[in-house]
Amino acid sequence: MSVLNAPHFHDEEAAYAFVEAHVWPKGRVCPHCGTVDHSGKLAGKSTRIGVYKCYDCRQPFTVKIGTIFEASHVKLHIWLQAIFLLASSKKGISSNQLHRTLDVTLKTAWFMSHRIREAMRSTSSLSPLGAAGKIVEADETYQGRKKVQRTETTRGQPFTKKGKGGPSGKRAIVALVERRATVRSFHVERADKETVARIVIDNVARESRLHTDESRLYAGADGHVAEHSTVAHVAKEYVRGDVHTNTVEGTFSIFKRGMVGVYQHCDEKHLHRYLAEFDFRYNNRIALGVDDQARALNALQGAKGKRLTYRAADRGLAAG
Repeated sequence: MSVLNAPHFHDEEAAYAFVEAHVWPKGRVCPHCGTVDHSGKLAGKSTRIGVYKCYDCRQPFTVKIGTIFEASHVKLHIWLQAIFLLASSKKGISSNQLHRTLDVTLKTAWFMSHRIREAMRSTSSLSPLGAAGKIVEADETYQGRKKVQRTETTRGQPFTKKGKGGPSGKRAIVALVERRATVRSFHVERADKETVARIVIDNVARESRLHTDESRLYAGADGHVAEHSTVAHVAKEYVRGDVHTNTVEGTFSIFKRGMVGVYQHCDEKHLHRYLAEFDFRYNNRIALGVDDQARALNALQGAKGKRLTYRAADRGLAAG
């Protein structure tokens, strides 16, 4: 039987039961006073599905409160379909496609997509990438053009001639990948030596081996890692023994094919959410033992504690 034939994808009551089992694994929690398992389901023909009343604070609540589903009029089983589709599509799924597939308005599909990306975004304290003997690859790329074009180069120097300014007018992205493990991507205002070094220092274990291309951006991180090896792409050197940046470039390839072929347009204020989406799928991939169903469940786990309003989503702000 196909995963999408499961009852919680088609029946609202089953969807509530499914979400409750995963959001409240240790018992039903009142979002108003924090009481655990001291509430009861309201009875009556006019009572909405999934509504409980706390016996301590006397307030009604549902499992949607305090999650990305809060204040949404979209049926919960439709939300679960959207999560599964976004989690299982390697290069993403556009709001237009969700709008047609789920039979919701385009505005609703856009907002649902951004709420699900918030669920995919990691907010917990992350341990450093790498360890003794492990390899972390680092690289930078550029996606789309900034709305306000810069008047200086990435090194902070003024342009000396007219024409293309290289990456200066583009949105900069820095990524770190631990081989056979996970990726972290960062949208930065400027990919300069100081910014890149700070990202490496904050996210890579000191005992790690760092592999980059010959860019001088990574020279500032030399003293932080056990070993820094480079490949000279300018000289058409791409692999030397186990030294290469093919893994991180592979993550950029999937990201760019998704952004160009599926999403086509992304405002810079939303770029961090799209990066979180692609990082999430890479970090929950088949090679790490995570299939489509488990990936969707992991996204559902991330829905807790993230209340995103339409206004905040439209302005590119993080969930509250």
